[in-house]
Amino acid sequence: MTHIVEMKGMNKYFGKLHVLKEIDLTVESGEVVVIIGASGSGKSTLIRCVNGLEEYESGKLVVDGHPLAPKGGNQKALSDIRKEVGMVFQQFNLFPHLTVKKNIMLAPMKVKNTSQVIANATAERLLNRVGIGNQADKYPSHLSGGQQQRVAIARALAMEPRLLLFDEPTSALDPEMIGEVLDVMRELAREGMTMMVVTHEMGFAREVADRVIYIHEGEIVEQGKPDDVFDNPQNERTQAFLSRVLAH
Repeated sequence: MTHIVEMKGMNKYFGKLHVLKEIDLTVESGEVVVIIGASGSGKSTLIRCVNGLEEYESGKLVVDGHPLAPKGGNQKALSDIRKEVGMVFQQFNLFPHLTVKKNIMLAPMKVKNTSQVIANATAERLLNRVGIGNQADKYPSHLSGGQQQRVAIARALAMEPRLLLFDEPTSALDPEMIGEVLDVMRELAREGMTMMVVTHEMGFAREVADRVIYIHEGEIVEQGKPDDVFDNPQNERTQAFLSRVLAH
């Protein structure tokens, strides 16, 4: 298998706050890695470093063969990475003045110089793939939260990414809408998409992840197969966290 993400001794600070501490992590092509932990533990910061939305201060980060230097170095690598890594956020970040279809068409046309005809066909195909092909000509404000998040996933897929990052993609959704987004993510996992997912959805993590990583105060304190982490956690901090979240 091939590393699509490699972090070695990676550190990240916000001012004097040490947010990520000596992170060693690899993600293989085709692997689904789910990152769990309490709010403020550094989970989102970690995946935001992968596509350069956050700069790290020291260590090593290589994404799909592109070394991404600390503190914003190597802008060409950053540009290449963003063409190959898609990201889905908590808030959907759709352009409100564009239709659903045009939201999806925009990045391939601007970044990859895809023709309008091909971008249009791709958008229609991806909307069908995420189950909302009949919403193409609506504006985001006319869709439910779950539908908007599925548009955001389709938009990320339009760039034909080698890696998808999900930053708590269901946390802004009403409970009845969470399932429809997780269903799309389950299907992507079955199709072999490489994914790094930050989530509080423990059932999803157990079902879909190849590996679960628990982060506590900026450190990876435990990782392993879902059944091992959830049923037999070795670290007392993992045990305490899971006893809280699985009790609800």
